[in-house]
Amino acid sequence: MLILQESCTDATGSYVIYAPVDVIAMNVVLNGGDPDYVALLPSGFAILPDGPTAGGPGGGRVNGGEEEGGSGGSLLTVAFQILVDSVPTAKLSLGSVATVNSLIACTVERIKASVAGEVAR
Repeated sequence: MLILQESCTDATGSYVIYAPVDVIAMNVVLNGGDPDYVALLPSGFAILPDGPTAGGPGGGRVNGGEEEGGSGGSLLTVAFQILVDSVPTAKLSLGSVATVNSLIACTVERIKASVAGEVAR
């Protein structure tokens, strides 16, 4: 299994998009095969600034004539595409929903820890 990944960071925000890809299928495509038969389920996240940041226009609060540093915060958007069942009409089990909820919560906590400069567990 390979992980195909794209990421970007600039003044407007950051994103990371990734998808697991079967090694054999990737080799077929790299050797001129048809990419339509490669299953891709991309997932990822984007971090966008939510308000002014320190140092930018309106980036700090004025307190007694002195500017205080601060940040307007960030908006985090997370998206997962997960194949839960190969039958499209199948209903999700409560266990599947609990697993996805746990995955989202864990991912958000790791992103928050990474942005804050903490060591993720």
